[in-house]
Amino acid sequence: MIELLAIGPEGWGDEMLRGAGMSVLLALSAYVLGLAVGTVGAAAKLGGNRVFAGIAQVYTTVVRGVPELLVIYLLFFGSTGVIMRVASVFGYTDHIELDDFTIGVIAVGLISGAYSTEVIRGAFQAVPIGQIEAGRAAGMSPHLIFRRIKVPQMLRLALPGLGNVWQLTLKDTALVSVTGLAELMRMANVAAGSTRQPFIFYVAAAVLYLVMTTVSQVCFQKAERHYSRGVRRA
Repeated sequence: MIELLAIGPEGWGDEMLRGAGMSVLLALSAYVLGLAVGTVGAAAKLGGNRVFAGIAQVYTTVVRGVPELLVIYLLFFGSTGVIMRVASVFGYTDHIELDDFTIGVIAVGLISGAYSTEVIRGAFQAVPIGQIEAGRAAGMSPHLIFRRIKVPQMLRLALPGLGNVWQLTLKDTALVSVTGLAELMRMANVAAGSTRQPFIFYVAAAVLYLVMTTVSQVCFQKAERHYSRGVRRA
């Protein structure tokens, strides 16, 4: 077992670690995309425009209502055709094909964005109205209220939910292995098939995922404590 997981040409340890690094890179890229999409989606739902709110509602309902693997398959097999059709409208006829990493980032990012939308929307709605009224009474402009009251409070309220979204995003990277991307789960599959020792490599993958999620949890807990300074606990 030790020999199989060793670092170097005789073992698969370095390949597993590179796969874990790819999983983290994929998760970070997808999470950032998801936060951007979630912010836009939350703004659409809270903005008062029925068309934009309806589009955001359909997006979150569909993406959260179908299996994550299905979203990845749809993008993996359908993204090239959609991009080619859009490009043809602008007169571009050369073949366009996204690489596995880009497809993984977009797919997992859209999944992450659907959940982030609801987390951010709920956090904005949970900001105490009394603080906003106090800002108005103090003569603060709407922009200043948004920057000094709404955003800091939203961050504090959203962090626990966004931490859960990050954990979901990190684990969803395992599904991207179906595209052939050399992330952690893919490398575990390759190593298991090559050595015919699947239990060893799947346990090793589980340990690496637990390490990544545990470190992430500690980081988010520190961030929550930082943004909760001065908040009176009931």
